[in-house]
Amino acid sequence: MAITGGAGRIKGSVLIARLNLLMRQSAPGRLQEVLQKLSPEDRKVLSGVIMPIGWYPLDLNLRLDAAIAEALSPRDRNKAFIDMGRASAEENLTGPHHVFIRKGDPHFLLSHAPEIYRLYYAVGARSYEKTGERSALLRTVGAENVTEADCLTIIGWYQRAIELSGGRDVRITHTKCRARGHGACEYACTWTA
Repeated sequence: MAITGGAGRIKGSVLIARLNLLMRQSAPGRLQEVLQKLSPEDRKVLSGVIMPIGWYPLDLNLRLDAAIAEALSPRDRNKAFIDMGRASAEENLTGPHHVFIRKGDPHFLLSHAPEIYRLYYAVGARSYEKTGERSALLRTVGAENVTEADCLTIIGWYQRAIELSGGRDVRITHTKCRARGHGACEYACTWTA
């Protein structure tokens, strides 16, 4: 059941991508294992019909991400969060958000970071700054419930997004993070052609 109003919301497409990752890349029964780690209320929402364009509590997504990371990669949770972001980019940018991909032009996608942000989050904003032929800086301000884990999913998302746009050897450095006390989250992106 989608929610309306209030802050700290995320689109259902993010939750769907996470659940699809579990169904595609995990052992049989892994989805149920992850759901059992969550509260009955969370399980009810995640087992029901999730509307891709509906708004859901961001906290629900953060709890789901933590349960997935624990199940998929308990020894390297950072890798699990990055993989979740990559899977979300793959699913959405080869599906409903394919209009942001222009082969050979990662800057085209990155220049749409403000619009893409609004497709996923209800609060905050993301900006784009071209810093070179094959580099850019993304900055997120005003986001709620900032965690380093969520930032890792963003890194994974943009890694895969730049790859889908034709970039290779993609590197994203998380230069600033609100979860570490900075005023904004910054992601320095570089790639080769």
